[in-house]
Amino acid sequence: MLRDLLNRGPRRDLVELITPRKTFADVILPDKTRRALADTLVQIEKHHLIFGSWGLGERHTTGTGLIFNFAGPPGTGKTICAEAVANLLGRRLYKVRYSELESCWAGETGKNIVAVFREARQQDAVLFFDEADSIASRRFTAMSLGYEREANQAVNILLKELEYYDGVVIFATNLCANFDPAFERRVRTHILFEMPGVHERELIWKAQLHPTKTPLAGDVDFRALAEEFAVSGGDVKNAVLKAAQIAAGEEGQDHRKRIAQRHFRQAMQDVLGAKKVMDQSLFGEALGQDTGAMMLTALQGIETRLHALEAESESLRPQLATVRQEVSIVLEGISGRVDAAQRELGDTRRALAEEMSGLRGALDERLLALSAHVDARLRGATLLRLPRWAAATTGAALLLGAALAGHLLW
Repeated sequence: MLRDLLNRGPRRDLVELITPRKTFADVILPDKTRRALADTLVQIEKHHLIFGSWGLGERHTTGTGLIFNFAGPPGTGKTICAEAVANLLGRRLYKVRYSELESCWAGETGKNIVAVFREARQQDAVLFFDEADSIASRRFTAMSLGYEREANQAVNILLKELEYYDGVVIFATNLCANFDPAFERRVRTHILFEMPGVHERELIWKAQLHPTKTPLAGDVDFRALAEEFAVSGGDVKNAVLKAAQIAAGEEGQDHRKRIAQRHFRQAMQDVLGAKKVMDQSLFGEALGQDTGAMMLTALQGIETRLHALEAESESLRPQLATVRQEVSIVLEGISGRVDAAQRELGDTRRALAEEMSGLRGALDERLLALSAHVDARLRGATLLRLPRWAAATTGAALLLGAALAGHLLW
């Protein structure tokens, strides 16, 4: 059953309210990213000083929210850092996936956005939009389709909410090159989360394991793994968990089992293999190619599809021309019928006017004859001969009365 999101809180499947446990000590970041995060925290901590004590909030009543964009590839620590920000502020994290906010029902996406911001205010939570690329991208300029108008309306509603929101909002995006200018103006700081270097990857490998409880074989070399596999922190996490599963599943007594270098290498190869399968499903014959080659293949596939659509459009042109011609013929026929009907109506009006004129002439003749007849009867029936002027007056009066009666009848 659909809920009225303007009158109630957002649906539970749209958002996730998280009590943060992660800290900045739990994430390995390049120095540049960590410095940018430190500057962000200063902005948050000194927000009241700037807009309260220093009076800038009185000069700037809107656009005072702390809105940040964490941009970078998946698995580079954006979500962990958003949780760490909330933890540092002593607030809960209100995690929203924009793809879940989108609705096929007209107007529902905007209602969901309004409800999310209202709930975040009530909870005094850090609002975190995960995978927000679609809502941050440029709006449609030519709105010929319904979904384009709906998407633009949703972005406009989000921009309005951001303008009047005074809390902390964090967006996580994979690509910020196609940002809508109006959205970008509302973002206080863009923080780039780059792929980790060799040193960071080595630290990430080590950070995934318990310092005393995780049993490791003597041949484990995290530096070698970091140099061999140029991957994100998310990939390292998945590989470590998979390596532990592989080692634990081998035969032998559990207390003698160890996670060896071969387990880590096999696990990482499995993780990368699974990603290549996904890339193949998305980009076609791209298995085994590097990212640039896969993107080139994807672009070629898109170009091929565009050519196919253009060819299909060309094939539809004759049909469209035929339909237009048929419509033109029908319109011409209707126009001809209207003209004929108008001419027939004009002829009918003229015929009626002529008939009425003839009837009036006949009536006038009959009235004159009746007047003469009455005059003669009066002269013959009157004992006293009327003077000529009296008889003429009486006849004229009768003629006038008959004419008036005829006019009223018509």
